[in-house]
Amino acid sequence: MNSTISQLSAEIGKTLGAHNATVTFAESCTGGGVAHAITSVPGSSSWFGAGFVTYANSAKHKILGVSPEILNSEGAVSEPVVAQMAAGAIAAVGADFAVAISGIAGPGGGTAEKPVGTVWFCWTGPQGSLTQKHCFSGDRHQVREQAITICLKQLLHQVTGYYTV
Repeated sequence: MNSTISQLSAEIGKTLGAHNATVTFAESCTGGGVAHAITSVPGSSSWFGAGFVTYANSAKHKILGVSPEILNSEGAVSEPVVAQMAAGAIAAVGADFAVAISGIAGPGGGTAEKPVGTVWFCWTGPQGSLTQKHCFSGDRHQVREQAITICLKQLLHQVTGYYTV
C-alpha cells in the first residue's frame, strides 16, 4: 500500500473516531482494496464495522438492493448504480458515511463508451450524496490504486468538511 493511501486512511480514522462516526464501503472494481486500506489503521474497528465487495451484478442486486432494471439499462459502471450501492450499504449497516465504487480496471472489459479506466464513485453522508466519474490510465493495478486514492481523498474532504476539524 502506498504512503498516500496509508496517510489518508489514518486521517479518516482520526476524524471519524473523534466524532464517533462510522463509514462503510461498497466496492466492485477495487475488490476490497479500500476496506484493506482502512483496516490497516489500528483501532479501525471503532469506526468501520462492515464493507461489501459486490463484484457481480447479482451481488449488487441481492446484497445492496441495486435495481436489476438499472443494471440492465445503465450497466454496472454508471452513476445510478453507484448511488444505489452507497444507499444500500448505509441501509445495511447504518453507517454515517458510505462510498461506492464501480469501474473497469482492465485489461479487458472496456468499450468505446466506457473504456478501461472508467470508474464511477458515490460518496454519501449526512450532507447528502456526491457522484463523480473518473477516467484513469495505466494497468489494472494502477487503475485500482488511483481509484482507492480518489475514494479516500474525497471521503476525507467530506468527513472533515462535515465536522469542521
